[in-house]
Amino acid sequence: DPDAALYWLCRMLDGGCDPSYLARRILRMAVEDIGNADPRGLTLALEAWQAYDRLGSPEGELALAQAVVFLACAAKSNAVYAAYGAAMEDVRAQGTLEVPLHLRNAPTRLMKEEGYGAGYRYAHDYPGNFADQEFLPVALSGQVFYEPGNNPRENELRNRLQQLWPKRYRY
Repeated sequence: DPDAALYWLCRMLDGGCDPSYLARRILRMAVEDIGNADPRGLTLALEAWQAYDRLGSPEGELALAQAVVFLACAAKSNAVYAAYGAAMEDVRAQGTLEVPLHLRNAPTRLMKEEGYGAGYRYAHDYPGNFADQEFLPVALSGQVFYEPGNNPRENELRNRLQQLWPKRYRY
């Protein structure tokens, strides 16, 4: 509700809330609640904060208001937030897992002899700039953390992932 969002922003400003704190919370909303549903939200929130810092009060508050209204109207998705949490859980549970050999840099002859970089496929050498290969550690092969939300932008991402990795991404 952009009207309610704007009202509460004005209430907090009128009540003496630090606009820089509000800018931080607006940015957090763009990242946590909007995410890939509308990635422009992150840019707008950052620019609103920067505009506030440059203009000060009261002119800079209009930039915060613009960001609040945009984010209120934007499609919502916490899919990246959830994926980040799931990936962090696996990192903590699995500990330090090995980087697959084909992804390792081989600047020395010994490393090349050890198989570093062997079998790596440079995406730009393949149709659509995509080389189907595993990028996760062997123990996590095929793991899916990011499940796109149900909104137009993330539906595009879901379709792309399903086209690129049909066996992995079966939403």
